[in-house]
Amino acid sequence: MAFELESALYQWREGEQRLREAPPPEQFDLERAAAAVGDELRRRLGSSFTVTELAILYARGTDWADSIAAGNWAGGDTTAVVDAAFGRYAGEARDFAGGRRRRFEEGSA
Repeated sequence: MAFELESALYQWREGEQRLREAPPPEQFDLERAAAAVGDELRRRLGSSFTVTELAILYARGTDWADSIAAGNWAGGDTTAVVDAAFGRYAGEARDFAGGRRRRFEEGSA
């Protein structure tokens, strides 16, 4: 799973970078679409999850997220929107700090 997680983290960072580099008029729509995908991630995973659980959800397929992004004005850049949304949500994982997994004891925050 370590390789898959590292690969996902890389893709998520790339998505975030593509959104940051989008022209301002387009960036507004991409940000709105990423927020909509993030809202759905919150519904699917809740507020207590690990970055591994997030990566597993990502690996199972993101067609549902692509649909949300497309329905929220992502244009042809749904992949970047989805990747950025996953990357942003990873920051809320209980075992994630500064772009890296951290060890935690089961039952801790």
